[in-house]
Amino acid sequence: MRETKLIESIVDNVEKVIIGKRKEIINIIKGIIGKGHILIEDVPGVGKTTLVKALAKSMNLSYSRIQFTPDLLPSDITGISIYNQRDMQFEFKKGPIFANIVLADEINRTSPKTQSALLEVMEEHQVSEGNNTYKLEEPFFVLATQNPIEYEGTFTLPEAQLDRFMMKVAIGHPSKESEAKILEVYREKNPLSEISAVITIEDILFLQESVRKVKVAKAINEYIVEIANASRKSNYINLGISTRAALALLRVSQATALINGRDYVLPEDVKENAELVLGHRITLSSLARANSYEKESIISDIVKNVPVPKVMTND
Repeated sequence: MRETKLIESIVDNVEKVIIGKRKEIINIIKGIIGKGHILIEDVPGVGKTTLVKALAKSMNLSYSRIQFTPDLLPSDITGISIYNQRDMQFEFKKGPIFANIVLADEINRTSPKTQSALLEVMEEHQVSEGNNTYKLEEPFFVLATQNPIEYEGTFTLPEAQLDRFMMKVAIGHPSKESEAKILEVYREKNPLSEISAVITIEDILFLQESVRKVKVAKAINEYIVEIANASRKSNYINLGISTRAALALLRVSQATALINGRDYVLPEDVKENAELVLGHRITLSSLARANSYEKESIISDIVKNVPVPKVMTND
């Protein structure tokens, strides 16, 4: 299966740089081939930025990095019109958002006003400036990194922005064995400088189109809707998941099926990705906080309590 071979080649290539994190790499690839944006949250120093760079090199995509700081302006992201005295007209200078893969580094270190500059571009893949609209080249996705909110100098991302991220992934510290291998591999060289592209832009577009063709039975659609409704009715959740979130869960489930060599979605694909897709979107109620409930456990309970449909592979 061509799709499986392409995905394996990306994972194997990135693993030369990010050691011992195959599952996390695959999770991010689910979002990429599902045409989504990904939020990577973890403590500093676990390889978030390096992972994004390795993915960009592996997929031969144009890449830009935006360092989010408290004084960053919206125009520093999207671009700005400058008056050209020679031509006597305004000329739009594109910002760093005009790339296939954009690393929004430490996105929660800038103000909500600047974060909002990403809303249109993430949803519609375009930038509006005055009366003009500038389309971004496909494929386009934002991979944003953020430090946990407890860290100094961080802002909470607005709900509207969080909802535009298809999933949130944590990298985590490596195992002892993996960390020892990292020290060995990085002692004399940086493997990031040695890897090269293993697929093309056309391959990425092919994978994204293949994900959309993965069959989804009516019972799977209803299963996802039941999970969404359960989140909205829960006493432990103030803000349940949106229809956009339900669509994201569907798309990531399709991507999971494709990665596993199937052209149809199973309920297990939905259950496997529920926390990845929904965890960053829900807001806990005061009752949940009073009982010290975590988002993970609440989502897990919702998924357990929603009846799992029986799906025939030829549905």
